[in-house]
Amino acid sequence: MLQISDKQFEDLIGQALDELPQEYVQRLLKDVAVTWADDPTPAQREQLKLRHDQTLFGLYEGLPLTQRYNGMHKITPDKITIFKHPVLSVSPSEYALRNQIKNTVWHEMAHYFGLDHKRIHELE
Repeated sequence: MLQISDKQFEDLIGQALDELPQEYVQRLLKDVAVTWADDPTPAQREQLKLRHDQTLFGLYEGLPLTQRYNGMHKITPDKITIFKHPVLSVSPSEYALRNQIKNTVWHEMAHYFGLDHKRIHELE
């Protein structure tokens, strides 16, 4: 498995955000914290009903724009988490890692903008 430092992983997430369409990234960053963790927590895996053999590369936690209304007050901030170990496990090279991170960030951004998995996969 490819090995990189936490700082390098964080920098690759930043580079992915820089490479995505900025009008969407800027809107996202107003409302959503983009972060990373080594792995999903047991609570996250349970909430998503993931089996032991399923991998999670990223997770959007929050209320998509399409489900919000004017005057709505959010209790907790939205968050996108990119999971380092699962992403590294499928990335045989730095090039593959960069692409996996960028695709994962885009996928989770799409959830923020209200796209479901079917529509995301149609666009990928």
